[in-house]
Amino acid sequence: MNPVTYQRASSLAEAVRMAGSSRLLGGGTNLVDLMRKGVERPSHLTDVSGLSAAIEATGDGGLVIGAAARNSTVAAHPLVRSRYPMLSRAILAGASAQVRNMATVGGNLMQRTRCLYFADVAGSRCNKREPGSGCDAAGGFERYHAIIGASPACSATHPSDMCVALAALDAGVRIAGPAGRRTVALIDFHRLPEDRPDRETVLEPGEVIEAIEIPASLVAARSAYRKVRDRASYAFALVSVASGLTLREGRIDEIRIAFGGIAPKPWRARLAEEALRGVVPSAEAFRAAADLELAEAAPRAGNAFKVELAKRTLAAVLADLSGDDR
Repeated sequence: MNPVTYQRASSLAEAVRMAGSSRLLGGGTNLVDLMRKGVERPSHLTDVSGLSAAIEATGDGGLVIGAAARNSTVAAHPLVRSRYPMLSRAILAGASAQVRNMATVGGNLMQRTRCLYFADVAGSRCNKREPGSGCDAAGGFERYHAIIGASPACSATHPSDMCVALAALDAGVRIAGPAGRRTVALIDFHRLPEDRPDRETVLEPGEVIEAIEIPASLVAARSAYRKVRDRASYAFALVSVASGLTLREGRIDEIRIAFGGIAPKPWRARLAEEALRGVVPSAEAFRAAADLELAEAAPRAGNAFKVELAKRTLAAVLADLSGDDR
């Protein structure tokens, strides 16, 4: 048994002071689970669930969500449901109601992969868990692994549904640390594995997630989140798509697309977005954009189906949003 000390931060400044020598605990739905399995072995825990959970509109039509806000509270909030429906739907697609009631926004951003080999402390090598030890997922059961953005060191996918929607919404992560405050784009917050899969975010020692900033968005009003999974509930995505768009004179004016379940981080589909701006919506245009985005996909034997699944899922979401369901 690993002895653990527990303390509770009463303010953001106190959380920053404690963060340098402690692991931060929000709802505990991921960290505590990993501690039970022996994947995580912290000696000190700092509870940050008492920090800001406010959900507030900004003067320019955006939204700021405190890191301690519960996922279920965010999904049900009137401003989220009316201004950012894809975010509400993405959160509701994740985990169970009990987990959403406990999980926090900050914790959701920091949750670690659900790779079976990562969780198997006794029997599997994992570079994310123990750098340089190897990766037993390679050549193993790869159904849930990445087809893009992976490296020889790690092909585990990021598990969050919420983060996929935030990536599509151009959200920012407000961070407080010993050097002061900074804001990082959500799409830059999570790192690709490269040769250091154990370094999953850009957080520096002592830094704490303070809030999520979501700018005003025209595309969010006409948006959707679709998750394809092995069973109807409490399952992680094989492929998910968050997208929103606007139309002008029969053509796509603005568009945002992000994928989940196919990469080590929420995957913003910049190439597909660029290909679709100014285009008349059609099945052919959607397929061409999907082909372009996934041209660099490098699937393995166990997850090659994800390439076609991602293309079809994207095309279906865009057809629904544009009204083109031919």
